Amino acid sequence: MTDIGKESASAAAGIDLSQFFQIFFEEAGENLESMERKLLNLDIASPDEEELNAIFRCAHSVKGGAATFGFGDVAELTHQMETLLDKLRRHELEPTAAMVDVLLASGDALKSQLARHQGSGDDAVDTSPLLSAIRGLVGAGPRLPSAPRAPHTEAAAAAAPVPPEVATPLAATPQAMAKDEPVLRSLELTVGPLLVVDQAESLVELFKEITDLGTIEPLDAGQPADGMRRFKVLTTSSDNDLLDLFSFHVAREQVRLAPLGEGYGFHPGAPGAPPVEAPAADAGYGFFEDAPGAPASAADAATAQGAAAVEPPVASHESFAVPAKPAPPARADKAGAPESSTLRVSVEKVDQLINLVGELVITQAMLAQNSKGADAALHPQMASGLADLERNTRDLQEAVMSIRMIPMSLVFNRFPRMMRDLAGKLGKKVELLQVGEATELDKGLVEKITDPLTHLVRNSCDHGIEMPAERLAKGKPEQGTITLIASHQGGSIVIEVRDDGKGLNRAKLLGKARERGMEVSDSMTDAEVYGLILAPGFSTAEVVTDVSGRGVGMDVVKKNITALGGTVEIDSAEGYGMTVRVRLPLTLAIMDGMSVGVAHECYILPLSSVVESFQVQPGMVKTIGGTGRVVEVRDEYMPVVDLERIFDVPRFDDGPRTEIMVVIEAEGARVALRVDELLGQQQVVVKNLESNYRRVDDISGATIMGDGRVALILDVGSLVRRSRH
Repeated sequence: MTDIGKESASAAAGIDLSQFFQIFFEEAGENLESMERKLLNLDIASPDEEELNAIFRCAHSVKGGAATFGFGDVAELTHQMETLLDKLRRHELEPTAAMVDVLLASGDALKSQLARHQGSGDDAVDTSPLLSAIRGLVGAGPRLPSAPRAPHTEAAAAAAPVPPEVATPLAATPQAMAKDEPVLRSLELTVGPLLVVDQAESLVELFKEITDLGTIEPLDAGQPADGMRRFKVLTTSSDNDLLDLFSFHVAREQVRLAPLGEGYGFHPGAPGAPPVEAPAADAGYGFFEDAPGAPASAADAATAQGAAAVEPPVASHESFAVPAKPAPPARADKAGAPESSTLRVSVEKVDQLINLVGELVITQAMLAQNSKGADAALHPQMASGLADLERNTRDLQEAVMSIRMIPMSLVFNRFPRMMRDLAGKLGKKVELLQVGEATELDKGLVEKITDPLTHLVRNSCDHGIEMPAERLAKGKPEQGTITLIASHQGGSIVIEVRDDGKGLNRAKLLGKARERGMEVSDSMTDAEVYGLILAPGFSTAEVVTDVSGRGVGMDVVKKNITALGGTVEIDSAEGYGMTVRVRLPLTLAIMDGMSVGVAHECYILPLSSVVESFQVQPGMVKTIGGTGRVVEVRDEYMPVVDLERIFDVPRFDDGPRTEIMVVIEAEGARVALRVDELLGQQQVVVKNLESNYRRVDDISGATIMGDGRVALILDVGSLVRRSRH
């Protein structure tokens, strides 16, 4: 942010605006994401009018905020984007792929500029090529047939007085009017009454930062009259643009515009303005939407402005703009909810709230444990209060945990743009489909899963999807398909990346592995062979490009997923496509668990992974292979996992014990855990064992029980994988 921008932003409002920077950056980021998403979904052949309006509003919001806080570079680029988008939504230009490309590139540049202003970006971004490209598209883009305009004759044009200071390239000639070129207007701007005299000078500095707005100079020699400041403005911008710029710093009713020479007056619709029966005869000046005296409909406005255009211009006016085609009435953006419906809260505050609720859950469990010996008949009010406390604690926990849960669409929405650019670079035609984007995942996991999914999507596009000619030769559609799927399965979330490309070639993978000196054999299963692509440095690409070929992408995927306690599974059918399946545990701070006892130890099983429990009857457990054991449940054999043996639990009582099996499910498989007893079901607060002690195999965390003891939370996925080996 420039020094001028800082001074103008703070002095204009009389307060330190830097306290609002973070809110602006967040809102600008959301607007840019929304604009990118809408541009990618825009049907160029038949654009939806509301979509064009929504894209325009996104750019307009960013420009307004940037001008407010003095980010001149951001305001300048968004102003040019706004010009192009305004012509598109007014149907004065026909959208093209080149326009979408330059708008997307401008969005990327804006993100870089905003990052720099936040202090996290690189050097200043050179946007001059983008600005030139946008101006070229505005001036040379294909035009759609527009509504008939009021006729302009040479005599009418000659009647309009041309001020001597008007620059020649922007002079209001009939040729310029016919080409819909921007027309320079001469206005008198009045600001006031002002409480701070320097406020007007700060607004002047803000005006000057946006280089293409025009010129501004004082009419009162810097001497305010009754707190009012007057300026002469030469500009091609509309009244709305000018008022939007200044009204971020002063109240809208304190900004007045009038043709130069008429003196200042209220802008139509401002508080205290006299009632206006019809639009001003001076072309180029209309009403704000919903302003008093505004025409009842867009058609009425067009009729009124058309009538005004054919009237002879008033000689005392120095404005000679041609009335533009009225914009369609703006409709509320469906995606834009009222601001009052959301509240921005930092993640740190949410985490602190979750920790406090966790301590409340532990306290409630202790009270419940200690009250078991009390006679409810003697203390009915205490028993009722404890029951209410348990119910309210659970409701509070569910409400707080839902705050951190965000939909997978936040991750999936990042890929359409990347897919568009990558497919264009590779010369392929690819469609990206999304299924289950409403599936919710903890915010911490969403942030960590983005990079692995990016690698998987790029890999599918580069290695999986064939070139259009090759697909047609195979009898496939010319356009390939990549599908992103998210779903909950048991206590895990499963994210799949599917493509209908050429799939994996088993023989080629084995050949590449032997070339790299890896120990492989023809007897390996398909899953083991497909898993070779996850090895460090392994790649099937023949040529190293800037997209792939170095063998680091899939290795990063496996490393990152494993660090999250998840697994990666690969399935493929040569000639038909490939599926990469990522399983992640739903590790939440508070969860429902089933406590089981083994000797004198207590372990916690995630309740979402528990299928059933039963008492073992004679003959149900069978031994196979000398050491392995399985249990028969309704004609199905499941591996038996003995917790006492795995954790080497000491047993001081050698007397008879009851064997109970608990069936758990994870990663698409089931196993039976042998335990001594079921202790109950309760909410538990997950404590990270690795950060407080060290990583322990088959243990995902720990918790504090109601009696103060520490219980270990079992890693169900790890136990299932153990049974496979």
